Amino acid sequence: MANQLPQISVIGAGIFVKTQYIPRLAEISHLFVLKSIWSRSEESAREAVEVAKEHFPGVECKWGDKGLDEIIQDESILGVAVVLAAQYQVDMSLKLLKAGKHVLQEKPAASSISEIETSLSSYKSICANSPGYPIWAVAENYRFEPALLESKKLLADIGKMMSVQLIIEASMNSANPYFSSSWRRNYTGGFILDMGVHFIAGLRMLVGCEVTSVSAMTSHVDTTLPPPDNISSVFHLENGCSGVFAMVVSSKSPKILWRIVGINGTVEIGRGKEGGQHGYTISFYGAGGHCKSNFYPFSGVTDELKAFLHDISQANLQGSSYEVEPRLSFIEGARDVAVLDAMLESGNKNGALVQVKKF
Repeated sequence: MANQLPQISVIGAGIFVKTQYIPRLAEISHLFVLKSIWSRSEESAREAVEVAKEHFPGVECKWGDKGLDEIIQDESILGVAVVLAAQYQVDMSLKLLKAGKHVLQEKPAASSISEIETSLSSYKSICANSPGYPIWAVAENYRFEPALLESKKLLADIGKMMSVQLIIEASMNSANPYFSSSWRRNYTGGFILDMGVHFIAGLRMLVGCEVTSVSAMTSHVDTTLPPPDNISSVFHLENGCSGVFAMVVSSKSPKILWRIVGINGTVEIGRGKEGGQHGYTISFYGAGGHCKSNFYPFSGVTDELKAFLHDISQANLQGSSYEVEPRLSFIEGARDVAVLDAMLESGNKNGALVQVKKF
């Protein structure tokens, strides 16, 4: 039975792989075979494999150029999860796609508009010259989070949209395992881009249309963080509505809130915890002022992994005729980056209006 399951490898062995990917993959271990974990160094690879062996006793340890070549040459491996520092992810993804592997790349999709444009051109060329159609997916769990999916349904009841507010007060401090991450500190946009794509993805999915233009101001207040660490932006949507995006990278009072106001009601989505589980609470305020609330625990990471496994299995059977899950597509991840890129550009231009690049 096991040889009928799709076999995958994980490229990367950092904190996120050990604390998030392996536990989430373990929840759905009946759906696939984890063939190997790769890292540039033998030490990192062995550390991650040691964690994974509790759930995947047969997982192999790969490292360096030789180990990567072995993964590329292994025809039994259908898909690869690329979980590296953002500066290296796109090049690695393209290398694996060229070898015919399906790729699930961690967000952000790219570091800049120019990298997106170059990457899309390369991917188009790879697909044109490939006997199959290698899938390039971006792991954006917010497009799969139950709270956001349910909230999107509720928006039909609030009538014409009048205002959208998105407030992120994160807690990126020395107690956070990613605080000292060197690549985030040497990355254009830093924590704003790395963290912010989640919330832009949720925003775009909720409102069901694109952000067309932005005007933003940025600042650098907490000198223990790379600049900028604060951003406040007004954005304009295709549907004619405008909204506000405000993000603080390190706050003493963490808060994440979406609030969408319509002519007949309001939907509010707030980060919280219930019964020991982290997730989001949805509150719907109807025309009569009554409020109905429901809590939805996080499950987006597991659900996106399930979707990728389903896609690579079906693509292997059906070939290029198979239509992949659009929420996973590289182009969706690119559109998230494009919004934040425009905000950061506007901040660098003292709030000048910037059009969001279309993809």
